[in-house]
Formats: sequence, C-alpha cells, structure tokens
Amino acid sequence: MRIASLSFRYGRRAPWILSDAGLVLDAGDVVEVTGPNGTGKSTLLRLVAGLLRPTRGSVEDRPRVVGYAPERFPADQPFTVAAYLRHMAAVRRVGTESIGRWSERLGMDHLLGQRLPDLSKGSAHKVGLAQALLAEPGLLVLDEPFAGLDAATRAELPRIIGEISARGGIVVMSDHQGDLRSFPGLRRCEVRDRALRELDPIDPIEGTGEPALTVLEVAVAASKAQDLADRLRAEGCTVNITARATREVAG
Repeated sequence: MRIASLSFRYGRRAPWILSDAGLVLDAGDVVEVTGPNGTGKSTLLRLVAGLLRPTRGSVEDRPRVVGYAPERFPADQPFTVAAYLRHMAAVRRVGTESIGRWSERLGMDHLLGQRLPDLSKGSAHKVGLAQALLAEPGLLVLDEPFAGLDAATRAELPRIIGEISARGGIVVMSDHQGDLRSFPGLRRCEVRDRALRELDPIDPIEGTGEPALTVLEVAVAASKAQDLADRLRAEGCTVNITARATREVAG
C-alpha cells in the first residue's frame, strides 16, 4: 500500500492539515503514528482507512477489507451490543460465529446483552475493536486502541495485532501510551507541521525512554470505583482497584 503525495484540508479556505505526505507500507507492517495533539493523526488514520477523500494525492493499493476503530466509539445507538455486532457482521458478509470469537478474546461476553448507551467508555471501546476485527481485515486502522481497556485486554491486543501482521495484514495505529513500543519490527511515523516523516526504530535494549511512573493512591466509594477507573484509563493512566475492608466504630 502506498500513501502518495497526500494533502488534506477541511474545505477550500481551511488550513492544510497534511501536505505532500508519503509512505510505502508492505504486507505485515505494523505502524505507530505519533505526534503532538491536534497535528492531524486522526485525520491521517481516516484517510488511510478510506473514510476521508484526499484533497490532493492518493492512497494506492489499499487492501480490500478494512477495519477501523475510532478513538471514541459512537455508542449513542439504540441497540444491544449483540444486535449491533450482528448488523455489522451482515454488512461485512461474515458469519455470526465471529462475534463469539472476538467477544471472548476481548473479554466482552458479558456485554452482549447490554445496550450501547449504557456502556462505560472502556466497554464501548471494546465494541469498536470487535466490529473492526469481524471480517479479518487486510488493513486494520486503530485510533488510540489501548485507551480505557482493562489489563487483560491490553495484554491481548498486541497478540491480535501480531496475528494480523503474521498473515500479511497491515496495521496502522496511533498510541500515545506506548503499549506497542516493544512490538518486533514496529515502524514509527510522526505527524508534525503538516508533514509525515518516519522515525528511527526504538532500540529494544535501550527501551522506550519513558519517564518514571508517578503512583497515586485514591480512596473512593466502591460504587464509584469502576467509573473512575474507566475515566482514568481513558486518559492514559494505569489503574489497579483494591477493595479494602472498613470497620465502624460505635461512639
């Protein structure tokens, strides 16, 4: 697949978001797109997925089957999770058995009977990933796929990406949390000042160069703990929930 002299802006008088971007992607490539907030990473991903039409240039030889998961899954739809995924499976002409397979791997079997508007952000994000994976995409485009996920799913997602890469699929994703930095052969590109440039690979011996972690302990009511954890994970934090026994003292 080839990104050829790609330029984009939202309207004739709008500023350019991307200008003359170019990149060649080979079968099996896994590409992480980085860059400051507001520089056009999500716009680039939507162009790569075919959801936006370039103002100039083109995306050539895009695989026939494309899966796309946005950073914010639109959960304001009057369906249960199962009904939504059945609809998406029908649209993509795949059997409903794929729903069970991806629901199990993403740890969301218990969500199938719930309504989309009732889901937490992290749970809705899992639904977005599942619908992107239903048809075994040759191109998988993920916008911040690790945001809001529980620890088990965060560990499973790199394995899924590795399987897609191993069968010749291409994965392009943004990931400001750096969960995929240790992925073998990861290519890294940066969007900055309307340009797209490829970065040097990370040295696996030197590591990611990430700063030391700051650990905070917060006490909240048990009824509010999961909602707070989902919101913190969506902001890129690692959260562990620990239940503590309380003792009442009579006065």
